[in-house]
Amino acid sequence: MKEVIIDKNDELVMMLLHFFITEQGYSPIVLHGAKNEIWLENLEGSYKIVRIISNYIHNNEQLEYDAFRTKHIAKKIQKKTLSMNMNILNIFINLGESTTIEDYMHVDRMDSIDIKNIKDLKKYDFLLKEFPTITNKTNFKEKGAELFMKITQDITKKNAEESMKAEDLFKMKKPIITYILIALNVLCFLCMYIFGNGSTDALTLLRFGANYAPLVKLGEVWRLVTSIFLHVGILHLLCNMYSLYIVGSQLESFFGKTKFLCIYILSGIIGNLFSILFTNGLTVGASGAIFGLFGALLYFGYHYRIYLGTVIKSQIIPLIILNLFIGFASHGIDNAAHIGGLIGGALASIALGVKYKSSNFEKINGWIVLAILVAFLSYMIWI
Repeated sequence: MKEVIIDKNDELVMMLLHFFITEQGYSPIVLHGAKNEIWLENLEGSYKIVRIISNYIHNNEQLEYDAFRTKHIAKKIQKKTLSMNMNILNIFINLGESTTIEDYMHVDRMDSIDIKNIKDLKKYDFLLKEFPTITNKTNFKEKGAELFMKITQDITKKNAEESMKAEDLFKMKKPIITYILIALNVLCFLCMYIFGNGSTDALTLLRFGANYAPLVKLGEVWRLVTSIFLHVGILHLLCNMYSLYIVGSQLESFFGKTKFLCIYILSGIIGNLFSILFTNGLTVGASGAIFGLFGALLYFGYHYRIYLGTVIKSQIIPLIILNLFIGFASHGIDNAAHIGGLIGGALASIALGVKYKSSNFEKINGWIVLAILVAFLSYMIWI
């Protein structure tokens, strides 16, 4: 049986791929026309793009063209993924002797290194600062075909784990909490007709818990919650319930039942606090809480913008802007509650966290900012 011989450049590429995929959470990017180079992305990493280039580059002119082409492709990826900064790490493993990597080592958010073996990684302090374990984690005892099998198995296992996470996250679940919220809103609407003078009667709305600044300031803070479930007229109810069904069904699936309910209630409360701060009238409706769901969806979509980046740009953001514009242009719409709910939903989702993405540090900061916002609004209203 003949011994399998693997080219040293291929072996080096495999070891680097193993480190970035299994240890750093990078995923391959499929690019048409990219030969002898591998693009990896991790939108949460300090380097959002890592390129491993095995193509032979024999002079600085070719290296300069490579940098130009890389920046052009990176701009497209940045636009697609809604990334603010697209830092890139280029790892060249087959540069010719006439090239001078020093001139291109730090250019326009691109860092580049030239290595011929794993030991060469130690020459670059900025690389070791970002990836302190890279030399240890790429030091394999296995060689040749044995190394190829181990790396292939580890990468396959890692990809399977990531696929299971994505399936768990994006698999639609039955939106039980969304249905319950819709049922409560409809029940409250019917009760105002059964036990009061209808949903358009101000006294009935007050009796059922409408948000009214003078009464809230006197201590009836429960109105910040009850008013979320009240509506004026059938059209108001139907529009909000349709929006709640569409957005709530998705978001409940993404965040889970408990987090979804917390985001909804917190958004509604903060929306009502904004309403009291900027208006003195009687206000009701679930729209502040629903705008909070939009805010949470934006935060979730930012973390999973590989999957949802196009939807956020083409549907979610335009829908938010359109609704805010209608609110400013129309009479009787409480845009303060909408804006407050949007902010509250985003902060609540940061505090509660996105599955598989949010760190404890991010969650703690989210709770701190959320508490500061509520404290500030309470101070402005009551003191």
